Amino acid sequence: MTYKRRDFMKTAGLAAAGVSIAGSQRLNAFSNKNIIKGNNSKMELTFKPYTLQLKHVFTIATSSRTTTPVMLTRIQYDGITGYGEASMPPYLGETHETAAAFLSKVDLSQFADPFDIENILEYVDSLAEKNAAAKASVDIALHDLIGKMIGQPWYKIWGYDKNKTPNTSFTIGIDKPDVVRQKVKEADEFKVLKVKLGRDTDKEMIETIRLVTNKPLVVDVNQGWTDKEFALDMVYWLKEKGILMVEQPMPKEMRDENAWLTERSPLPTFADEAIQRIPEVVAAYGAYSGINIKLMKCTGMREANKMLNLARSLGMKVMIGCMTETSCAISAAAQLSPMVEFADLDGNLLIGNDPYEGVRVIEGRITLNDTPGIGLTKV
Repeated sequence: MTYKRRDFMKTAGLAAAGVSIAGSQRLNAFSNKNIIKGNNSKMELTFKPYTLQLKHVFTIATSSRTTTPVMLTRIQYDGITGYGEASMPPYLGETHETAAAFLSKVDLSQFADPFDIENILEYVDSLAEKNAAAKASVDIALHDLIGKMIGQPWYKIWGYDKNKTPNTSFTIGIDKPDVVRQKVKEADEFKVLKVKLGRDTDKEMIETIRLVTNKPLVVDVNQGWTDKEFALDMVYWLKEKGILMVEQPMPKEMRDENAWLTERSPLPTFADEAIQRIPEVVAAYGAYSGINIKLMKCTGMREANKMLNLARSLGMKVMIGCMTETSCAISAAAQLSPMVEFADLDGNLLIGNDPYEGVRVIEGRITLNDTPGIGLTKV
């Protein structure tokens, strides 16, 4: 595989700059219209821990769990409240304690104008090297606040067409055949299913599902395959079973092996664990067909939108994904969905104690509403 590094870096730099300039111009155009800002108002950030209860045990190639810790945030300004969220599955290394410690450092009162979004979020990002989910909780709340001040949802602020939203996949975790069949039946309204693979039961998982449904499937291996020849054989077998794409087939450290597989694969390959933020888009170019963007890994909506536009400018496919999340973070991620080929925004549908209502899935399709901000309809 040939890597046109010099041309790529030039393109990437221009694309990232273009995204930033265009986004700022559109936001400024909105912000200058009919917005009344309190002269003495200051932004105030508050947060509280919450634990999501999953409807089923959630099992992937490397772990299982029944709960996910989240941090729910609010930014209040001039009588308006923006809502945010940090979802922290154990493998990300964040907890209620680490999120609370980070968020306690965030002082938004030093910024007089919420529309100073670039400087605000650059400041938040500079407070610590990691804490991506905690940073995302501030980012989402700030976007929600700004959208409410403007009176527009973010897909409109970005100029995206809500009629172009894709179907979202519904995730089927690794389990015993009888439980897998039950999960598939419960997901009857969904047009696409996402199947977790990466163990020695991979073929059994697919064959069990194929006994119940012929729906299109996407698979997420979660780095579970470690031999490129085996991975290629599996991909060809999966194509015969009606699979549309393969997510993170091998460990992220095996970049050359993933590139070898992508070059020969009859299905597109998507980077997931290999993708965090903008620099990883650079690293994924040439090694994968596309990338999976998750707000909790890239620090929120601001950077996710930049990553999306950068990837598309390079000819890469894009999936918008999620962790186990409430309707708050799911609705935020959904604002990007008109611009992607695949969506996996079912995190709120896997839990039994969602404190919010927002963007809905209707007959399997992400359906954006016109509620200002990130699209929450009930808090």
